[in-house]
Amino acid sequence: MSAQSSPAPAYDLPEGYEHVYSGKVRDLFTTPEGRLLFVASDRISAYDWVLPTLIPDKGRVLTAMSLWWFDRLEGYVPNHVRSTKVPASVRGRAMVCDSLEMFALECVARGYLTGSGLTEYDARGSVCGVGLPPGLKDGSRLPKPIFTPATKAALGDHDENITFDEAIASIGQEEATTLRRLTLRVYEVAAAIADERGLILADTKLEFGQRVDGTVVLADEVLTPDSSRYWDAATWAPGGPQPSFDKQYVRDWLTSPASGWDRHSGEAPPPLPDEVVERTRAKYIEAYERLTGATFS
Repeated sequence: MSAQSSPAPAYDLPEGYEHVYSGKVRDLFTTPEGRLLFVASDRISAYDWVLPTLIPDKGRVLTAMSLWWFDRLEGYVPNHVRSTKVPASVRGRAMVCDSLEMFALECVARGYLTGSGLTEYDARGSVCGVGLPPGLKDGSRLPKPIFTPATKAALGDHDENITFDEAIASIGQEEATTLRRLTLRVYEVAAAIADERGLILADTKLEFGQRVDGTVVLADEVLTPDSSRYWDAATWAPGGPQPSFDKQYVRDWLTSPASGWDRHSGEAPPPLPDEVVERTRAKYIEAYERLTGATFS
C-alpha cells in the first residue's frame, strides 16, 4: 500500500460515526457528539510507505502509552483527550478527543544527536539553525535540549526541517514561541521520567492544536515509539547508531539484502516476514512495560 493513498478504515462502528481522515497509522472519525474518535491501527510505515503487513497489538500499545503520558503531563500542558469510553470494536486502541485547529508544524525536541539532525549537523554544524559544538557524533548528548521544528508533510511526503525563524514566518511569532516553550517542557519532563526507568529519550515529535478559546493543547499521540526514539541507557555508546525501541528493526530489514527491495525504486516494499513482525511487536511492548511498569495484556 503506497503512503500516497489513505488506507481505508475497516471498523465496525455504530451509526453516527463518520470517517474524516486516515493517516499512516491513525484513523479519525467524528462522533455523534461532534468530537473526534482517534483510532490507532496496527499499520506500520517506513520510508514513506505504509507497509502491507500489520504489527499485532501495535495500535493498542500506542494508545496505552499515549494515555499514560498524557496523565503524567497533566499540570504541564493541557491535552485533547476527553474520554476512553469508545465503541467495543475499537476498545483499547481509541480515545475520544477535542476537535482542534491544528498548527501546521511538527514540534521536535532533541536531547541527543541522531537521524536527520545528525545529517544536518555533519553538513552544517547546526540543526535547524541551532549552532552546536564541534566534535559531536551519532548518539552524542547535546549541551541542552533544542527545538527543531519541521513542516507537516502530506501523506507520502517527507517532513522538512526548518529554522525557528521559518516557523515564525509560518505560524506567527507568539504561536511559534509558545510551541517551542511547551515542546521543550514536555521533553524535559518526559526525559526525566524515562531516565528513572533506565531509558534515554533521544528525541520526540509533538503536535499541538488550539481550542476555540485560544488554549494551546497537546494533541495526537505523545511519546510513543512511533514519534520518539528511546534507547537503553545501559548500552548507550555515542559513535554509531543506538539500538532503539521502535520500528528500526523493520527499517533495517527493508534495506537489507534479505528483503530484495530497493527503497529508491519507487516500487512498494514487500510483506514483512513473521520473525520481523514478532520482534517489532516485542520492541513496542518492551518500551511500554519498561516505561509504565505494567504488564501489557
